[in-house]
Amino acid sequence: MSQFFSKESSQAYDEKNSKLAPISGAMHFLIQLVLQDLPKQARILCVGVGTGAEILSLSKVYPEWTFVGVDPAEGMLAVCRERLEQAGVLNRCELIHGYVQDVPHGENFDAVLSVLVGHFVKRDERLGFYQNMTARLREGGYLINTEISFDLNSAQFPLMLKNWEQVQALMGATPESLATLPKQLKDMLTVLSTPETEDLLRQSGIAIPVRFFQAFMISGWYGKKWCE
Repeated sequence: MSQFFSKESSQAYDEKNSKLAPISGAMHFLIQLVLQDLPKQARILCVGVGTGAEILSLSKVYPEWTFVGVDPAEGMLAVCRERLEQAGVLNRCELIHGYVQDVPHGENFDAVLSVLVGHFVKRDERLGFYQNMTARLREGGYLINTEISFDLNSAQFPLMLKNWEQVQALMGATPESLATLPKQLKDMLTVLSTPETEDLLRQSGIAIPVRFFQAFMISGWYGKKWCE
């Protein structure tokens, strides 16, 4: 989906998401805390890097970390490159046009991050998506994954949907698009329940996924890769 973002639509995407800064700010702050015991010169992979929000967040706090960002959207990467250059951290970054499987294989990273990407990955491709990230972690490295996650068939969903409608309205959704929101969540995205997501993370090599963040339907997990 994100491969169709132009530079202009990528900038507009960021503008819409800026309305949710309190949520994203809290999420990035907690990610910083989760990763605080990484080496002084840690190497970080950001999957679906978009316009670089997680690199910008982490690079301020950890000045010797280096980053690889991968994204299928050239428009996103163009905006990302500009923002990293403006922040003075581009020299610590490598950007790759493609998907996680296009990142050279090897257990080279101290942490791999996927921030609000997983729900764009089809159900039958989701395990492979997680496995490709885990495969690029060194032993003891961290996988951080945040995505839209909820049981859309649960009794709680109609109540949660009202809150999610408010989130989408803040981002500029029209009454017409809000009316189709349940269909979007069920048909356009791949929203898994918390137990499903955690089971797939375990299968990918993260034995103990820890849910560290929830804001309405946005959930986040971290876990370490341990080899037997």
